[in-house]
Amino acid sequence: MALGMMQTGELPRLAQPTIIAVAVVYFVIVGAIGWWATRQTRTANDFFVAGEGIGLAALTLAAMSATLSGFAFIGGPALVYTAGLGAMFLILPASVTSSMTSWALAKRMRLLGEVRGLITVPDAIGARYRSPAAQGLSAVAILIAVIGYMATNILALGLVIDAIFGTGLTWGVWIGMAIVLGYSVAGGILAGVYTDMFQGSLMAVASVLVFIYTLKVGGGMGAISRTILENDAAFMGPFGKMGAVAALSLFFVFGVGSMGQPHVIHKFYMLRDPRKLKWYPLLVTAALLVTMLLYFGVGVAVKALVAGGQMQPLANPDDATPFFLLRYTPVLLAGLVFSGVAAAIMSTVNSFMNIGAAAITHDIPVALGRRVENELRWGRISTVVISIAAGFLALLPGALVAFLGIFGWGLFASTLVPALAIGLNWEGATREGAIASISTGLVITLFFETLSYFNAYKFPTGVTVSGLSLVLSILVFFVVSWMTRARAAAQLDGDVKLVMSV
Repeated sequence: MALGMMQTGELPRLAQPTIIAVAVVYFVIVGAIGWWATRQTRTANDFFVAGEGIGLAALTLAAMSATLSGFAFIGGPALVYTAGLGAMFLILPASVTSSMTSWALAKRMRLLGEVRGLITVPDAIGARYRSPAAQGLSAVAILIAVIGYMATNILALGLVIDAIFGTGLTWGVWIGMAIVLGYSVAGGILAGVYTDMFQGSLMAVASVLVFIYTLKVGGGMGAISRTILENDAAFMGPFGKMGAVAALSLFFVFGVGSMGQPHVIHKFYMLRDPRKLKWYPLLVTAALLVTMLLYFGVGVAVKALVAGGQMQPLANPDDATPFFLLRYTPVLLAGLVFSGVAAAIMSTVNSFMNIGAAAITHDIPVALGRRVENELRWGRISTVVISIAAGFLALLPGALVAFLGIFGWGLFASTLVPALAIGLNWEGATREGAIASISTGLVITLFFETLSYFNAYKFPTGVTVSGLSLVLSILVFFVVSWMTRARAAAQLDGDVKLVMSV
């Protein structure tokens, strides 16, 4: 992933009365949902897994909202504008990832949660390998990644709030954090899920409406394509300006790596009726397809406008969406989209808060053999602590914040895909293989991303640290599991084996 994919630069001023009014109404609705969820949250099970009582529609919209973040509306169109159609390889995996994740993880995690009373992703790793050490190590990796990833998203939220209300970046960061923290601490993941339903619906509607305007402004997709081809044919190539290696690397990392994103897969515990999971791939893929229309439409429309001389070249590619909305769409729609950007970011941040608090309150104490007595109270306290830490990190220099976000995504993928996604589908996986793969992902990601940040080493064009660490952690997982294969049967409990066979 490139630094340009992280929103760390200032947005254009958006302080228009209609946009401000739409944003205020949005925040009031979010507050009302949080207040309602607070009244329903009475136990740690409610706080961390919504009492295992949400429906399929809520799961679909919550997973979609947590997946996309604000990147789909700001960074994504910027990447399309800059890199051409190669940027589509980042979202093309959506056609298969939902099916893969559902087949490999969804039903097994939901049933394992039912059988063992699990509430976190590391819980599943600990149960699979009968290993507190594997559970604790995965929790540490998640916690490190969560704080960095939260800092990136909180900075983006602060930029949006500053652009709308003119608060200044520092106040924008803390106001945004306070809003998310308010409903997350009180209502936990239950507040997050139902807020995500509202936010996901908002994102989908906004995306469709903006896509219609991109076609109207550009004269249809045929006219847009011809304009770009006449001025920049490489943009329309199968891999755009990225090259085959970079585009296919994105497809691999975002395709396979999506099965290791804890803020999404954690939500499988929450589904009320696991029999309805058969519809999950279709619904999530459809929701992502609709929501990503803006990602593609704005990117190519702005490129065509620039190529045709109707818009000046952008000094900052992240301005693609704000400039298009402010110049070519009704101000009410612009307000809806900018609220959608805030909505998407807040959905992701809420999920990170929850899984980070669970790592501190539940997983690490379990790994150390010391369970916390009141997990609900300490979960709320941990949420506040994590959020304050992420808020301070968000105000560090922009390049460092972007580095933390890149590091976080790659770390999730390399530490969780082998041990969890493969481990729940292969009886030959061993405790030693899981611990070795998690350690490999943690060390490789931290080492090479740090070297890259300090410009001490650069991979060849198209090769990413996240791709390398994911491949190496998978190889280590298979090799060490094969070397310790004699222990595999003894490390697999009967109830877990039964769940894996379903």
